[in-house]
Amino acid sequence: MAKKPNKLKARLPRGFVDRSSADIRATDAMIAKIREVYERYGFDPVETPAFEYTDCLGKFLPDTDRPNTGVFSVQDDDEQWMSLRYDLTAPLARHVSENINEIQLPYRTYRAGWVFRNEKPGPGRFRQFMQFDADTVGAPGVQSDAEMCMMMADAMEALGIPRGQYVIRVNNRKVLDGVMEAIGLGGEEHAERRLTVLRAIDKLDKFGSEDVKLLLGEGRWDGGEKGKGDFTKGAGLNTAQINGLMDAYLLHGVKQFAPGFDKENEGDLAGLGWVAPEVIADEEKFFDEAHAYNVGMKELQLIWQIVAACGYTEEQIKIDTSVVRGLEYYTGPVYEAELLFDVTNEKGEKVQFGSVGGGGRYDGLVKRFTGRDVPATGFSIGVSRLMTALKNLGKLGQDEVVAPVLVTVMDGDTEALGRYQKMVQEMRTAGIRAEMYQGNWKKFGNQLKYADRRDCPIAIIQGSDEREAGQLQLKDLIEGKRLSEEITDNVTWRESRPAQITIAEADLVATVQKLLAEQAEDRVKVSTSSADTSTKGDA
Repeated sequence: MAKKPNKLKARLPRGFVDRSSADIRATDAMIAKIREVYERYGFDPVETPAFEYTDCLGKFLPDTDRPNTGVFSVQDDDEQWMSLRYDLTAPLARHVSENINEIQLPYRTYRAGWVFRNEKPGPGRFRQFMQFDADTVGAPGVQSDAEMCMMMADAMEALGIPRGQYVIRVNNRKVLDGVMEAIGLGGEEHAERRLTVLRAIDKLDKFGSEDVKLLLGEGRWDGGEKGKGDFTKGAGLNTAQINGLMDAYLLHGVKQFAPGFDKENEGDLAGLGWVAPEVIADEEKFFDEAHAYNVGMKELQLIWQIVAACGYTEEQIKIDTSVVRGLEYYTGPVYEAELLFDVTNEKGEKVQFGSVGGGGRYDGLVKRFTGRDVPATGFSIGVSRLMTALKNLGKLGQDEVVAPVLVTVMDGDTEALGRYQKMVQEMRTAGIRAEMYQGNWKKFGNQLKYADRRDCPIAIIQGSDEREAGQLQLKDLIEGKRLSEEITDNVTWRESRPAQITIAEADLVATVQKLLAEQAEDRVKVSTSSADTSTKGDA
């Protein structure tokens, strides 16, 4: 006896998801609102491919020599490594560099696209996700960073997220670099350690301060105890350095700048923030105005003055020196869009929703290719994460999509099929969603079951009798479903023939349009009635 071949098992790769039509439409509606904000600020779209040469992406994520760690990589026919992009910023830097003589600087652009991370998947952590970025390339002043923060705030409000439920938090990598230097981590020899420190602090909202201290020190076990779970090697800082960093970023690290700050605090640049004096390696240098820490603080002050002059408040945009951002290539201001409402995490705990986007200044990325200084700043919105947030808030707001009108098939010969398809095309030409049944037409009951499962609003029926009379049967499936819930005996059902009418074939489009409009009105009435009932219940 011949052995039956094994069937291939259908399985979705870990860290990837299939998207439903509802999710796709919701995403499109959300992106359209964000795009409208970007366009209003004068940004234009551009698109780069999913694959880039690995060396063009750079080793910013991950910080390793292996080209297939952290990113998905292949070799092409001339043995060059190519990788799926891990973000949209590095490809933009390559695009600008390659077209630097044709591009008008400052170059203001936006783009949406999928990015890929070859990392361990987990709850809410995917290997493929969508980002929606906006960048300004060729603008050296921090006024462009201020504009990015204002645009992020405007995007949140365009999506219906009210003030008090979001905040754009802003810091400066120069401040962070200055703190690193102050505790003895300056210079190229400590570059890798500085990145480890930054990534540890960036996990504060995820792990909490005690676990971050472990990551700043010897390291952390995922399970909370030695030998439990995976071990993450720490930055190896001593206790004084760790305490100094935690104090600088967390305990005294938040300071909102008033427009009159210079007059009130003239000459006291270090007063903008705070670093534990006992860990400052060179106190005299640290308090010098040219020190990175103080330059960064002055830039933060200017950003605040600009956004405040434009009417934005601390409730919308807030200077916060605990913001880090984990990527290595940031060189100046960095910012994050955070949502402040509570959600329940996978452990059943109430937590703040957290970040849905961020970015910052990356003045060195284009220079890698051109050898010339080309300043740049931009931010990225995590589309999937933001959509999850809008679901939690009940603010997806996509337009309702009505299922297609179904033309049923009563006769499968060539002439009849052409006639049925002609009806479909006439409705489509009039802007009506419509389709002809494409399954086994000989089982008519299955056609109506199909229409029911599809939530089709109307079914069109024409048998030989109707064709000879130049007529059609039009079945209102929405009204029919409602009436069927009220009629309990077959006799009444047969006598009533609920929601089914006979029309002239020439009146097909006009009658369908009229009926669809009536169904839409009914949905509005039901929605209004439900809202009124809900309001009374709340009262």
